[in-house]
Amino acid sequence: MSVNENVEGLSINFATVRQGGSFGAIVDACLRHGITAISPWREHVEAAGLGEAARIVRDNGLRVSGHCRGGFFPAADEAGRRAAIDANKRAVDEAAALGAACLVLVVGGLPAGSRDLPGARAMVAEGMAELLPYARAAGVPLAIEPLHPSYAADRACINTLKQALDLADTLGKGVGVAIDVYHVWWDPDLETQIARAGRNGQILAYHICDWLVPTKDPLNDRGMMGDGVIDLKRFRALIEAAGFHGPQEVEIFSHHWGARPLDEVLATCVERFRAVC
Repeated sequence: MSVNENVEGLSINFATVRQGGSFGAIVDACLRHGITAISPWREHVEAAGLGEAARIVRDNGLRVSGHCRGGFFPAADEAGRRAAIDANKRAVDEAAALGAACLVLVVGGLPAGSRDLPGARAMVAEGMAELLPYARAAGVPLAIEPLHPSYAADRACINTLKQALDLADTLGKGVGVAIDVYHVWWDPDLETQIARAGRNGQILAYHICDWLVPTKDPLNDRGMMGDGVIDLKRFRALIEAAGFHGPQEVEIFSHHWGARPLDEVLATCVERFRAVC
């Protein structure tokens, strides 16, 4: 593609291009490849300074498809749970300043020393209920991201789209879901739950990558689109039939792609987005 030929419908999650360095450097690289939608991580915003990050977004007319990440509500004691709420309020403030479409929540797993999975899920519901009025006042939707069951213990005790939507329904206005193909492609109830989310306007973000066979590391061996077994065109059709037409956000945690030059990664993202997504 020619430089500066805009790629409509594609967003880059900064997890895919952490090797690119600073917030500004990653944005410059995205713009070189015609990518005008991004989803930054809090570490990049913190390093740049919130005011500077917001200025970069504004001056370049960028769309922020999501802000990563909030969550991690369960904790072993009340002090830990209070600290999580405070951290999430700061994340809401950042998302608002950036004009992000949502704050993505990786809700958290078992507190240290715990085996009480239902109790962890209850802490998530309680924490989100406390955070929600603050997020509503800031105009920031909260997007629950269900993670693959392999992450239930340490990262997210919400593991299916149905669980996420049940919680969103309980909490009400201002809560939806971030649907990541890596985490939910295997779910036999997927089609029904995507349609359900669409009926209620609850799809806030859509993340793409691929599932490699074999997967050598469940966290850092995600595939580039087209290199694995997920039927991404069918998945997109389900998402769009449910009414979501926002950016497809490439989020690839990968030792392989993280070691490749930034421009190579972005060029490949654009090529595969056009060919297989």
